[in-house]
Amino acid sequence: MSTALRAVLALDTEHVDAVFPPSTMTRLRNSVTLSGPVRRLEEVDVSDTNVLITSWGGPRIDATLLARAPRLRAVIHAAGSVKAFVTRDVFERGIVVSSAAQANAAPVAEYTTAVTVLAAKGVLPFARLDTLRGRDLTAPDRIGLRGRKVGVVGASRIGRLVIGALHALGARVLLADPYADAETARGLGVELVGLDTLCRRSDIVTIHAPELPSTHHMFDRRQLNLLPPEAVLINTARGSLVDHDALADVCATGSLSAVLDVTDPEPLPADHPLRSLPNVLLTPHLAGACGRERRLLGEFAADETERLVAGLPLLGTVRFEDLAHSA
Repeated sequence: MSTALRAVLALDTEHVDAVFPPSTMTRLRNSVTLSGPVRRLEEVDVSDTNVLITSWGGPRIDATLLARAPRLRAVIHAAGSVKAFVTRDVFERGIVVSSAAQANAAPVAEYTTAVTVLAAKGVLPFARLDTLRGRDLTAPDRIGLRGRKVGVVGASRIGRLVIGALHALGARVLLADPYADAETARGLGVELVGLDTLCRRSDIVTIHAPELPSTHHMFDRRQLNLLPPEAVLINTARGSLVDHDALADVCATGSLSAVLDVTDPEPLPADHPLRSLPNVLLTPHLAGACGRERRLLGEFAADETERLVAGLPLLGTVRFEDLAHSA
């Protein structure tokens, strides 16, 4: 057992059992001298703390906290984005920051792939039929994913996992991402195009871009109207990327269907027109790690803690310069 590093587990304590089950807690205690779990670090002496292990509801790590934790070397976050609580002060002090975003990406990519398959199968229009009698299921271009064009918006961690899954299922993949270049596209086996072109040419569009000022309502009325008839829009990223009023209007015409795991606001008001449209599927932000999937986040944090103790590079390292264009 190594006791060289001292760590504090800090998060909303209601998430402890889901993210850090007993087996994961044992791993942490075998790697470091562990205190917590706690939610408020103001109540804890962190003067000799080397590692903060955090998750949902964890503390804001700013200059005030850092002044109380002069020996802090690493922040290991057992969840996705660190933008909301890790401040510039942390990076300026040379503290290593790691996020379990890659572990959280897997469930989102699995959900996205599943609903893409369902969308390509025509589930949204067919789901409300009592029988398929009289429906033409032989048309080669409208049913099934193989050979269909799927537009992926954003070569993020999740976007790349989705691209790999789509290739395995025989889809043709277009990519729109302002930070991707021709070499990236070749490596991913995709056709790199602009967003307008992607919308015009895709049967299904799935969004995996970050929430930034530049991406707010990137799918506005004009963009949505570029999508071909019977296209499907899938959003598992952030609700603000889509203009929901415009989406409701376009979907109401029947020319576009949508699968939304995220909305803006979240949840949508009870009387929002998207709730009553038969060609819109709303799910309550369940694509990311839920239930037993949350253990993946704690396991990733335990992996990173063990790597830190062993002097190895962390796999989930977050760089400050990447925050401006990441989730």
